[in-house]
Amino acid sequence: MLERIKAWARSLKRDVVALWLAARDPRTPLAAKLVAGAVAAYALSPIDLIPDFIPILGYLDDLLLVPAGIWLAVRLVPAELLAEFRAAAAACARPRSLLAAAVVAVLWVAIGGLLALLWLR
Repeated sequence: MLERIKAWARSLKRDVVALWLAARDPRTPLAAKLVAGAVAAYALSPIDLIPDFIPILGYLDDLLLVPAGIWLAVRLVPAELLAEFRAAAAACARPRSLLAAAVVAVLWVAIGGLLALLWLR
């Protein structure tokens, strides 16, 4: 069972890179490109929207949201393109999305600012 979980995790990592490639390819349909780009950016971001130190919720995005987003994006990308992107993803290094990290950091600062304003009132 542990081997199956490890294989599933490896396929998710490969699919994230494949989705990153799909989001940048002009042959990918627009809806698939948008979903694939958002999912790949979030999955490759070094910062989580919900930090892992928050009990239960911190791991909820990693265990449910990311795989669900990958599943949806994989369904939207045409099968022949996805096979090509998966093959390319297996051969390339895992990128990082610093833009997504910046977006998440800005969201955290904005939420913190809103909470501070509400607290001061």
